[in-house]
Amino acid sequence: MAERTIQDLWQMQGLPLSVKVKMTQQRIRDWVYAYGEDGVYVSFSGGKDSTVLLHLVRELYPNVKAVFMDTGLEYPEIRKFVKTFDNVEWLKPKLTFKQVIQKYGYPFISKEVSECVQGARKYLTQIIAESSLDRPTDRPTDTVQVLVRESYWNGRIPKASNRADIINTSTKRTEYLERTDKASITRNTRGGTIINGAKREVLANILNDRMTHRKGGQNQRLAIMLGMLTNDKDHPIKGNIPSKDRSMFSQEKYSFFLDAPFEISNKCCNVMKKEPAHRYQKQTGRNPMTAQMATESRLRTQKWLQNGCNGFDLKSPISNPMAFWTEQDVLLYIYENKIPICSVYGDVVKDTEVEGQLDLEDIYGKELFDLGRPLLKTTGCNRSGCMFCGFGCHLEKPGEGRFERMKVTHPKLYDYIMRPEEEGGLNYKEIIDWINEHGNLHIRY
Repeated sequence: MAERTIQDLWQMQGLPLSVKVKMTQQRIRDWVYAYGEDGVYVSFSGGKDSTVLLHLVRELYPNVKAVFMDTGLEYPEIRKFVKTFDNVEWLKPKLTFKQVIQKYGYPFISKEVSECVQGARKYLTQIIAESSLDRPTDRPTDTVQVLVRESYWNGRIPKASNRADIINTSTKRTEYLERTDKASITRNTRGGTIINGAKREVLANILNDRMTHRKGGQNQRLAIMLGMLTNDKDHPIKGNIPSKDRSMFSQEKYSFFLDAPFEISNKCCNVMKKEPAHRYQKQTGRNPMTAQMATESRLRTQKWLQNGCNGFDLKSPISNPMAFWTEQDVLLYIYENKIPICSVYGDVVKDTEVEGQLDLEDIYGKELFDLGRPLLKTTGCNRSGCMFCGFGCHLEKPGEGRFERMKVTHPKLYDYIMRPEEEGGLNYKEIIDWINEHGNLHIRY
């Protein structure tokens, strides 16, 4: 098969909806032909995207099963809406959301950033604990130990609920870490620049040596978080580099999370949704069709470039027959076919406020590839994913934030997530305040 390119994707995204529907139907037929009607299922979240997919699939194969992940994080309206469909199997994760954030961390910024932060924090902690602070030697690990202690630690240490298990510390060291954890939360101090000047260059050289000589560790992730990753294959990590020479994957603007008195993580989706889905796939032999679209993230774009819409050859086969659709395609399909959607979205209507006033930035943000058709929007929520998810909340405009809306539409749930942990809540207010202050962000709630 010919290699897929981003230009191929753009071309497909620019096709009329009627053509996209036919292409999607063919991918659905191919999937069902390969595994049979009893060997596939639709991953159905109750959201508008998966509602469109379920409609497309059952127009062709009315008896195909749908599967709903009952995470406990859905809007109450979503759960009620899902119950109106026949032949839907409900699955539950092994952990609750509260157990997930206590064990792994909070879902904020994005999956890519939170995964990078988590790996970099653990690795930095391992570097700190690699050797004795009291016995000076010439070993590189001790150089890193002293370097990080002087330039990063500064009386604080990132909190991790299972830190002693992660780094195999002594009782004395564990007690110190717990003490500094509590102090960091009490003071809620600003992190500032992690490592500067010559010390930054020393750390970069050590990370570069470990990475180029394959000595193990999260060298690349830590370098990404500190803005040290370059495009130079021979010397991939440097301490002080111009912005133009930095890797496109640099996440230095989120390096303040390395100093946070709490964890952020991408594990929530894995535990609450992917693990139950993989378990179901293994137990039943059914292979999923999902409504994932490449426009939703860089990661999903990369997955399409690697596997296309139907991943027949994957270890866990998966079909994304709508991968080349856009948000506007979904809304137009609902609008033209008068498909019922969950009440949390309100109605799909023409967006007359911005129609005729679009600049290039608006076009990119709306993911429009066919400018000849009406611009659509929902009158209620524009997303209905997990209610407590913080991925992307820092990008929301004033008055459009998910937590702002939750405060009005679901005040009891809002109170629960914002309350301090010691009062039975999830501590979101303190977490968001810390992120806004230390990252100069504007997450609204």
